[in-house]
Amino acid sequence: MSPIPFDEALRARVTQHLGRFDLRRRIDAGGLKRAAVAIVIAEADEPGEAAFLLTRRTPKLRAHGGQWALPGGRVDPGETIEQTALRELHEELGVLASTDDILGTLDDYPTRSGYLIAPVVVWASGVTLTPNPSEVAGAYRIGCAELFREGSPEILAIEESDRPIIRLPLPVATVNAPTAAVLFQFREVALAGRDTRVDHYEQPVFAWR
Repeated sequence: MSPIPFDEALRARVTQHLGRFDLRRRIDAGGLKRAAVAIVIAEADEPGEAAFLLTRRTPKLRAHGGQWALPGGRVDPGETIEQTALRELHEELGVLASTDDILGTLDDYPTRSGYLIAPVVVWASGVTLTPNPSEVAGAYRIGCAELFREGSPEILAIEESDRPIIRLPLPVATVNAPTAAVLFQFREVALAGRDTRVDHYEQPVFAWR
């Protein structure tokens, strides 16, 4: 599992892959609340290596407390999904990015908790993370190469659904959908250039609330 270099060649490649991807955006949310998350490509703790940013929600949050998540939240009235992703990134991690840093977007992913998540891929150079303690218990830079580790993703059948769940083993924890589904599509589409869909993957039963 070789590290993925954090350089302009990676930025160009990801932009190209997302630009030619046949994006599926739902015009009608079907009663789901719209939300956006930022998949941030930044430099890893190891200089020169590409990473993505992952957070651990503070246990104090009424919903999703303690869970692993990407920076993001509900779309406010009048906002685009891109504006939401950038706002949440700044509010949660203190990272100030602009629309020029957005490389593209991925498919909508519907959650069991009533949200329709739109992932926005953001390029961030030289960032310092300042987690907001009211929302984030910890912030981590995970090498993008970890998404390609052997045996990842894990696809498991469950009795409660006819759809399999997806989860990703990462250095900090094994992460479940929706975060796992979104990151798997990021791996497939943005990094590998493969048109892969993930909205058929289920979330674990504990997330059905």
